[in-house]
Amino acid sequence: MSGIKHQRLQTNGIWMHIAEKGQGPLVLLIHGFPELWSSWTYQINYLAEHGYHLVAPDMRGYGDSDCPVDPASYTAFHLVGDLIGLLDQLGEEKAFVVGHDWGATIAWFLCLFRPDRVKALVNLGIPYQPRSIEFKPTEFLSKIFGEGFYVSQFQELGRAEKSFSTYDCLTVLKKFLFVNSPELLAAPPGVEIIDFLETPSSLPPWITEEELQLCANKFQKSGFTGALNYYRAMDLNWELLGPWQRAKITVPTKFIVGDKDVGFRSFGTKDYVEGEEFKTLVPNLKVVIVDGHHYIQQEKAEQVTNEILSFFNDKSLA
Repeated sequence: MSGIKHQRLQTNGIWMHIAEKGQGPLVLLIHGFPELWSSWTYQINYLAEHGYHLVAPDMRGYGDSDCPVDPASYTAFHLVGDLIGLLDQLGEEKAFVVGHDWGATIAWFLCLFRPDRVKALVNLGIPYQPRSIEFKPTEFLSKIFGEGFYVSQFQELGRAEKSFSTYDCLTVLKKFLFVNSPELLAAPPGVEIIDFLETPSSLPPWITEEELQLCANKFQKSGFTGALNYYRAMDLNWELLGPWQRAKITVPTKFIVGDKDVGFRSFGTKDYVEGEEFKTLVPNLKVVIVDGHHYIQQEKAEQVTNEILSFFNDKSLA
């Protein structure tokens, strides 16, 4: 954590906490669920040493940033608006952007709405998906995976919060961070997903108990409602994104995914990522598949960070 500075800035009607380090071109790091800015610690330190200015916010609803209670305050427009306001506060016209998990989804939206503010994008784990013409996301997911699917269970305000509260925050994080099978994403009838997920007996080598406890302390303070509201706004996003039906991502992009990522091995994602449709929707695209799981920015920190650095150092992006 050495040399990392912290501050809270006002943006788009909320106060947002950011961690930053280094001088040079701005790199914006966008975390996912259930994480905080600290999931990028390796990238912050390494890229700062190589001439970049790293900024990693706690996203709306997380950590030391404001946590609105209403799910309607978590649409793609709110989340992208937070980041545009952050760029303005930092006095930066453009940024390199890296996103992971929900952060990757937000980064796709950022490039969709404001490509003029993004120099290049590296997204981890979640590919850009075409908007369904027929089904809202939760309708589709419940139809395919049942009402026990984690996204379906997250929809009802207070339900997941209540079930999570029977565990300490450290245990909740362990249960979600180390899901290694697609079968674990849907609980049997009458069972809450947090009860269905196993608590790992040991941690992988890429994270320590102390690091995870620091995150758990933040969730103990903020609660999980903000993080869950991203899922609760999915259908509203679908309604609002109609004007961008079949729109393409024009920003130069590198997409990195772990070959053992549950999301990559499920839902037809592997065929989609390796097929032509993804490249049609993101014409300026490089795909990198690494040996790893979902949280590859931590599990394969050196490899992933070198992929980020080599892409952003490409002179043709200037």
